[in-house]
Amino acid sequence: MDSFFFIATGMLCLLTASGDRGIGKARSCSDIRHFYSGKGFHLDDVPQSEISGEHLRICPQGYTCCTSDMEEKLATLSRREMEGLLKEAGRALQTSLSGQYKAFDGYLQELLNRSEVALQETFAPSMGLLYSQNAPVFSDLYMELRRYCRTSNVNLEEALNDFWARLLEKLFNQANQQYIIDEDYQECVSKQMETLRPFGDAPRELKLKVTRALVAARSFIQGLLVSGDVVRKVSQVQLSLECMRAMMRMTYCPHCRGMASARPCANYCSNVMKGCLANQADLNTEWRHLADTMVQVAGRFDGPTGVDVVILSLPNRIAEAISTMMENIEAVNSKVFQACGSPRGGVTSTTAQEEVSKGGKIIVEDRVGPSTGKLEQMVLDASRRLKDMQPYWVSLPSVLCSDRMATGAGAEDRCWNGMNRARYLPEVMGDGLASQINNPEVEIDITKPDMTIRQQIMQLKIMTHRLKNALNGNDVDFVDTSDDASGSGSGICADDCPPSPRLIVPITQPPMVYARPENERVVKGSASQNLPCVLSSLLSLAALLLLLWR
Repeated sequence: MDSFFFIATGMLCLLTASGDRGIGKARSCSDIRHFYSGKGFHLDDVPQSEISGEHLRICPQGYTCCTSDMEEKLATLSRREMEGLLKEAGRALQTSLSGQYKAFDGYLQELLNRSEVALQETFAPSMGLLYSQNAPVFSDLYMELRRYCRTSNVNLEEALNDFWARLLEKLFNQANQQYIIDEDYQECVSKQMETLRPFGDAPRELKLKVTRALVAARSFIQGLLVSGDVVRKVSQVQLSLECMRAMMRMTYCPHCRGMASARPCANYCSNVMKGCLANQADLNTEWRHLADTMVQVAGRFDGPTGVDVVILSLPNRIAEAISTMMENIEAVNSKVFQACGSPRGGVTSTTAQEEVSKGGKIIVEDRVGPSTGKLEQMVLDASRRLKDMQPYWVSLPSVLCSDRMATGAGAEDRCWNGMNRARYLPEVMGDGLASQINNPEVEIDITKPDMTIRQQIMQLKIMTHRLKNALNGNDVDFVDTSDDASGSGSGICADDCPPSPRLIVPITQPPMVYARPENERVVKGSASQNLPCVLSSLLSLAALLLLLWR
């Protein structure tokens, strides 16, 4: 009698060991067949009714409607869908940064255009031939300023020095037409710029103001460009194999278990996302530093030394400088002749000098005018958006989980926890790669950070350093990376974008880490559910053998 009892107990446990559904007719797989075909897969893979799930490598190994092929295809789909969501979130941020870039770049170009038009409209009638014969000097100045704002190969200080040197040569030649002034003599005249000071303090003051204003504006615009480029590149980073497995377990394993309506527990989803986006979260510190510094730089745009006031006052400052030289042309000539010698050409005549100086002081209409508030509003809008984007990388997990998590009464007890409908007990991990060492949902080797993301962290550091230099009025050089697809291909600006800076990060040999063979990996919870019953079966069989042996 005892032997029959042990046999019955063993058979009962063996029947229930392969699943948690109990004895009964296998349930239909019609729901997942409809769902699976809706995802674009063939129904040939889907069984008509539940089967034993020992073949599963990701989902819990109970009764299931998923075959191995289905599990693999749905896992790949889950990763592809998550990568699509990351790119979509990145595009939204890129669009915001692109709007800021276009607004500031467009406004800066508009200021330069207005300033050049004001100079032309005033200088042409008041200076006559003196302007028309020397117009390229002024147009070249504005061309260099535009190039400086958008490219990396213009030295602003040299461009301004070259403008004043050329202007001195032209005005000196115009005032001394009776002489033969060759290139060597012109070079000597240019070298007297510092000692002659023919334009008074205008060159020094203008260089200081223009440099401070344009360095800040250009660096800010570059910051917007680099930020968008970082978002684009990081959003394209492929998720890991372990992340794919975790996403599958959270997203589609409930369908395989016949629990299509089950939504992930909040903390469960957080751990999956924090594990999958651990490298991205490491951008947080430098991303915040960059945003903070850009807000500080933007604060320098307005006021009496702001970029609009400086650029629109260029014609006035240049006119004052020319008037200073005209009023002192005889003294200028005397010092030049003393330093460079008398030029060839005969007896000195004052006819040309009189022609240059008879125009008197050039009066330029003040084009600055009262503030329209446009720049101030742009700065406020940019500062607000920069502050809003600061937590972007660490807030991604909660953003991506917000539409997935179970909510409502009893949600914590009836949500999907990766194994079944039940409360999720593990604690939520912190942000960043180092915090994932004990993540229960995603296996991560914290000694192997993603190199693409590490390079982008370095880009943020470089840009922040340059912006801090700009705060002090120090010019910065941007490395030309036109081969790095960071210009027009970045999707943030037009074809004439300035290139983003780049740093080549040396690739070091990572520690050797050997992965466990697939057949040695333990699927969480798949065996522990049936262990008591299997153990009972083994004990029953052992007892039966002892009875038979006797």
